[in-house]
Order: sequence, then C-alpha cells, then structure tokens
Amino acid sequence: MINAGIQHFIKPDFYLPFVPNFFPFKEFIILGSGVIELALGILLVFKNNLAKYGGLGIFLLMLTFLPIHIKDVLVENPSIGSHKLAIIRLPFQFIFLAWSWAIWKYLKQEN
Repeated sequence: MINAGIQHFIKPDFYLPFVPNFFPFKEFIILGSGVIELALGILLVFKNNLAKYGGLGIFLLMLTFLPIHIKDVLVENPSIGSHKLAIIRLPFQFIFLAWSWAIWKYLKQEN
C-alpha cells in the first residue's frame, strides 16, 4: 500500500483513466487517494490498534475501487489498457479484499 500510494505522486497520469469522467478535479482525487493509500499502509506497520484500522481502511478502499475494475472487464476500452489485463486484475481485487478483511479480523481479535 505504501508503494501504491507513492506511485500516485510519481505517475499521476497513469491513474487518470481510472477516475470516472463525471468526477471533477481528477488530479486532486488521484493525489488524495495516494495520500489515503500511503496512510493506510503506514498504519499497518504499527503493532497496535492503528494497524487494525489500517486493515479495515484498506478493505473499504478496495471495495470502493471494485466497480472500476468490474467496469474495465465490461467496456470496449478498459482503463488499464487491455481486456486481458482487466480480466487478470479483477480476481486480484477480490484477493486484496479477502487479505485486508483477514488482516482486520486478525488484528481485531489481537487488540
């Protein structure tokens, strides 16, 4: 997550196609989501209650991104560049959802 957040600042143009056209201030959304990803990744580093919220936050963020990945599989010109990449990426989104949910559940029991 930390690396993904940093990438929003290094390569913001890569993320432009993923932001739906009906949203204003696309660049702000890209940088804002980068800050959120970076912060959630940093929260996972801590071995206390903060990590638990990092896991839950990542789950909610991945859930928010899910419609974008589903849309990419269904449209003629996917944001990721090709249908093959869109089809490969979608199952990973579910893996990330399961992973972040498991982290949250585990850390919730620990704390």
